[in-house]
Amino acid sequence: MKRPTMKDVAQAAGVSLMTVSRVIAGETGVSPDTAARVEQAVRKLGYQRNDNARNLRQKRPGTSTIGLVVDDLANPFYALMVRSVEDEAHRRGYVVLVGSTNDEPRREREVIAAFTARQVDGLIIVPTIGGHGFLKPPMEAGTQVVCVDRPARDLDVDTVTVDNRDGARGAVTHLLGHGHTRIAYLGDRYEIWTQSERYAGYLDALAAHGLAVDPDLVRHGLRSHGDAQGALAGLRALPDPPTALFSSNDVITLGVLDGLEDPTPMSIVGFDDLPLAKQLDPPLTVVSQDPVAVGSTAANLLFSRIDGDRSAPRKVVLLTRFIARRSGERLVQRVSD
Repeated sequence: MKRPTMKDVAQAAGVSLMTVSRVIAGETGVSPDTAARVEQAVRKLGYQRNDNARNLRQKRPGTSTIGLVVDDLANPFYALMVRSVEDEAHRRGYVVLVGSTNDEPRREREVIAAFTARQVDGLIIVPTIGGHGFLKPPMEAGTQVVCVDRPARDLDVDTVTVDNRDGARGAVTHLLGHGHTRIAYLGDRYEIWTQSERYAGYLDALAAHGLAVDPDLVRHGLRSHGDAQGALAGLRALPDPPTALFSSNDVITLGVLDGLEDPTPMSIVGFDDLPLAKQLDPPLTVVSQDPVAVGSTAANLLFSRIDGDRSAPRKVVLLTRFIARRSGERLVQRVSD
């Protein structure tokens, strides 16, 4: 069947081609009754706007699409960040293509290759631990790139991160202030930039209080709830188990909470807030970063580049917020003489 055109919609609605164009573009100045007739004709005919042809008519370069590449779409932080980018894109008439990498460099290359083959105008990327020199050819061809959550190796582009090290340092210092000296660290893969920064903050806090790190209390490489539960069980089985725990991301925190089946008290502070953190018993103490602010900042930087900004690359570092709710405020139970 022939694909319906704007002329077909105009004929069905009994209006001019210009009126159809204005209604489809969302412009004002068309009466509600006329707009309703046009919209009814669009639905009846199954008309779909051809953005490529529209851009050619307007002599507007690009495809009005951007690509967004994240680690894991199931992660609550990334889900909120994606929504924030989509909101910014929608306001500008852009469509967002979204893909995930599971922090695998090969998969990252495949997703980005698929997006660049579709001639996206720009990319927002949560970089994997691999190198990113492969992005230079599409960038030289005009594709704009912004990195978010982590910087990329071999690439000097706009980057939006949070102060991971300071946030982790503050969280562990908070636990130390409540008398804890046996504080465990549960983290994702150490090679991931955010994780190495948060672990550095953990070490900073211990060093500031004259404490050496105990390797028995450190667990890296936790990628799932099950990994976190297993790490927690191992920590609690130690001859001298920790009295407090710092979890380096929301996925690990959820696994820890699922693994706390017995009433043995342990103070917990997690990096990343959770939707139901206030409803937990006790409510969860967290280092909170704002995924909406992270996503919108990255999107605004990207669209400024698409619009022609060629100033030097910018490094934006957003602050975290410490929220004390009770899970990190348990005092160490000391044995009286």
